[in-house]
Amino acid sequence: MVNIALIGCGRIGQMHAANIAKHQLTNLTMVFDADEESARKVAQLYGVKVGKTSAEIFDSENIDGVLIASATSTHADFIEKAVFAGKPVLCEKPIDLDLGRVNQCAKQISGTSIPIQIGFNRRYDPGHRGARKAMLEGEIGDLHQVIITSRDPEIPSKTYLEGAGGLFRDMTIHDFDLARFMLGEEPTEVFALANALGDPKLGAELEEVDSAMCILRTASGKQCHINNSRKALYGYDQRVELMGSNGMLISGNRKPHELKRYGSTGVETSAPYQFFFVERYSEAFMAEIDGFVDCILNEKQPLSTFEDGRKALILAEAAYLSMHERRLVEVSEVDEY
Repeated sequence: MVNIALIGCGRIGQMHAANIAKHQLTNLTMVFDADEESARKVAQLYGVKVGKTSAEIFDSENIDGVLIASATSTHADFIEKAVFAGKPVLCEKPIDLDLGRVNQCAKQISGTSIPIQIGFNRRYDPGHRGARKAMLEGEIGDLHQVIITSRDPEIPSKTYLEGAGGLFRDMTIHDFDLARFMLGEEPTEVFALANALGDPKLGAELEEVDSAMCILRTASGKQCHINNSRKALYGYDQRVELMGSNGMLISGNRKPHELKRYGSTGVETSAPYQFFFVERYSEAFMAEIDGFVDCILNEKQPLSTFEDGRKALILAEAAYLSMHERRLVEVSEVDEY
């Protein structure tokens, strides 16, 4: 059994705690949160110890790995502490909102063989992985285009948006990572358009956007189109399309069930999409824990590495530069590491 400690007991941390607790090969051993009450609630639910400080986790010889689900501003610090303590780490995205801090962290941990897994859970989704596997096996010939649709069911609260770091760093960063995962090549050019269409008033108040389209292109000419919305009233819309010289692959949405109704007012009426990321990617989140355990037990490197997290943030910064300057941006313009 692998003993895992959890840092951060908010919404995403609570989900991870449940997954660790029910996984066949893991024990939730200790939890810590700057909000002691949040940590206490999770600890009581699973009968585990509350760390008085985060140092208690890193100093413990009984902890095999650390899952970081705390505030984004703490991620890089905790990654460094985990590596210095010799503990494999699974950290939620993004590594930090500031690319400079991420690059500094990269230098601090340079040369380590300790697994550092970043929480790009969509790489672990069965449909997405199946599409990628089929593409790599040649089912659609040469890959030409990747189309990623990623739309949230509702705009987050003002409080959330104030600390999220912006659409591209908070939401689209998943899609930038998925684009790299599918393309198999680094995007070299980015063009982005974005507006506050879902809530123009809130967007103006926060100088924030909620709707975007991004075009990526690799050196060999492969293309990717990403479209985002924070306000898709019909549900959590998650689709990936791979188009190649010999065909197409689609990893589509999920519903609670596939019952369809036919009547005088409509046909093929079905259940709405699963509401949000916890439901839609439940299998992916558990597979993410599987991957973390495999890294710990077999000293393997993860499917989603620290460098994957850094490069996704670079694409987010390139998208912001494109949006603000209204031009095609070379990724090399923002990658200064």
